[in-house]
Amino acid sequence: MWQGLFQIALTLLPIVLLTPILGRYMARVFQANPAIPAPLDRIFAPLERGIYRLSQIDDREMMTGWHYARAIFASNIVMAIFVFTLLMTQGGLPLNPTGLGAPTWDTALHTTISFLTNTDQQHYSGETTFSYASQVFGLGFLMFTSAATGLAVGIAFIRGLTGRSLGNFYVDLVRSITRILLPLSIYIALLLLVTGVPETLSPPVTATTLDGATQTISVGPVAHLESIKQLGENGGGFFGANSAHPFENPNGFTNLVATISMVIIPAALIHTYGIFAGNPRQSWLIFGMVFIIFIISIGIAAIGEYDGNPIINAQLGSPQPNLEGKEVRFGWAQTALWAVATTGTMCGAVNGMLDSFMPAGGLVTLFNLFLQIIWGGQGTGTAYLFVYLILAVFLTGLMVGRTPEFLGRKIEKPEIILASVVLLVHPIAVLIPSAITLAFPETLSGISNAGFHGISQVVYEYASASANNGSGLEGLADSAPAATGLWWNLSASMSMLFGRYVPILALLLLADGMSRKQPVPMTTGTLRTDTVLFTSVTAGVILVLGALSFFPILALGPIAEAFQISKL
Repeated sequence: MWQGLFQIALTLLPIVLLTPILGRYMARVFQANPAIPAPLDRIFAPLERGIYRLSQIDDREMMTGWHYARAIFASNIVMAIFVFTLLMTQGGLPLNPTGLGAPTWDTALHTTISFLTNTDQQHYSGETTFSYASQVFGLGFLMFTSAATGLAVGIAFIRGLTGRSLGNFYVDLVRSITRILLPLSIYIALLLLVTGVPETLSPPVTATTLDGATQTISVGPVAHLESIKQLGENGGGFFGANSAHPFENPNGFTNLVATISMVIIPAALIHTYGIFAGNPRQSWLIFGMVFIIFIISIGIAAIGEYDGNPIINAQLGSPQPNLEGKEVRFGWAQTALWAVATTGTMCGAVNGMLDSFMPAGGLVTLFNLFLQIIWGGQGTGTAYLFVYLILAVFLTGLMVGRTPEFLGRKIEKPEIILASVVLLVHPIAVLIPSAITLAFPETLSGISNAGFHGISQVVYEYASASANNGSGLEGLADSAPAATGLWWNLSASMSMLFGRYVPILALLLLADGMSRKQPVPMTTGTLRTDTVLFTSVTAGVILVLGALSFFPILALGPIAEAFQISKL
């Protein structure tokens, strides 16, 4: 056990060391201070100016919340049309060595919306459904733009929260790609290449096995897609087995690189906020709060997997770790760490079968999807975290009978309404379609597991969609060609759209309102938000609100399943 926990600690150490460095770097990229040149200006500034001229973008224009949101919606619609058309016509396009035809329209629609919203939920197996052209120029393109869109929203929210103009979406989008996602993904892709991840346009390889049979081995341009898949919290795998596939994640080193990649940007954004706010102490306290919840979640999942299944242990006569659905090269510890990291960061990539986890692991992964702030989605997760801070300030202000203030600006009715919208959208997008699906188990859900685990399967699918995570417990008929597959594709698409764009609009309007408020001077009665006490109150608000919204589901799913297993 201690060896596995030591592996987890060694994996987490680089995250603690690297995130402040990346946080400072991103602050320099997005502060746009003429006195301090942005990093990589000599390399990327000419390219960015060319993009602005070609697109007729005025990079000096400052946008309001509504303008910023309209720019996001307009650009995303254009991207969606382009990628959907590409997927539906892939049969007649080049870079299709296996001659794959077009998928069904609902699969293409679900896939387009999934990658557009940074969800990457896959109701298909990549190597047998989409051509190289579709994966690289369609899905790979959206991996960059969707991650950059979320990062731009997070930066705009931080600017508004700290009293600055929200900026220009197109400039933030371009800079997110050229200064952050592209350089880091190139570096990560090179690391993956030298450790065995393929990057080729060659057709599948035919091999003869030891017993004389013929086997077709799929290859493809995997390394560069794998890097942005992890770094951009996309999670959509080139292969159906995702990061459990040896061509996506061949060894312990690639597993380490992938784990760090999916955590580093959302964790670093907290430090970026501290620089924007001029209060590094508060950012370290918030980072510490999230990190502690992260560690506790890892501990619960890891211990649950190490203790194993009590039914099997009783038959064996000795306790054994739960290795069902796990790759031996990673084991119980690294698989448990990955599961918590991928559901905490809204990445959604998997290096093991989440459906095979013990109830403790299922509880933690679901809880992460419900909260969305440990560490949260690319950019948007950081914004959700500060929404909880605003609510904590409001609640503590009510307790002492004082108008709540955050960063010297009063928190009033409009801010609370918008913050409530952000937090209420997720339960609506999860619970309503889950209830409809569970009401018609034979015609709609296609559940492979009856009882409590079947409930978890259905709720997890919609929680993953609404949280823009993309992972799944599997076992559902979501890729079936009949009415069941159609239902899953369309209903999950609605949850993805609702869970992505309504909160983005509310976040931008909230940030815009905060940026327009006149700062008020601090007094002896001002509530300080950079203290251990306030950070602890915020943690309590996060856990209580998460439990109140989704505790019945947790009780009917993994908690009931744990009691059921312990009694058998």
